[in-house]
Amino acid sequence: MTSAIRHTTIASADAYSLAVFWSEVLGLPLHDEDHPGDPEAQIEGAGLLFVNVPEAEPGRSRLHFDLQPQDRTREEEVERLLALGATLVADRRNPDGTGWAVLADPEGNEFCVERSAAERAAGR
Repeated sequence: MTSAIRHTTIASADAYSLAVFWSEVLGLPLHDEDHPGDPEAQIEGAGLLFVNVPEAEPGRSRLHFDLQPQDRTREEEVERLLALGATLVADRRNPDGTGWAVLADPEGNEFCVERSAAERAAGR
């Protein structure tokens, strides 16, 4: 296995409030560190991540996958996906190793590539 879907991400006007709604619908708790007003909130047991988006972008889907490499680094996975035909839409990678890369598949559907679990554990 090379990548796993870590989250399905939902663009939201109020990430926390929408996450609370879905938390109650699904009977699953929000992440312990999520609070009202946070720009992100997640229901880990469902793999759902809600993020604040200031306004809907024309043509942009409100849902996308967040991929987490399983047997390589984020950088190696981004390179592999680019070679498969993905395109880099936005580079949100930070010098300290945090962040992600926004890619699009050959039909323009966006998805993100996060750090691997090993990179997260190592603080990279």
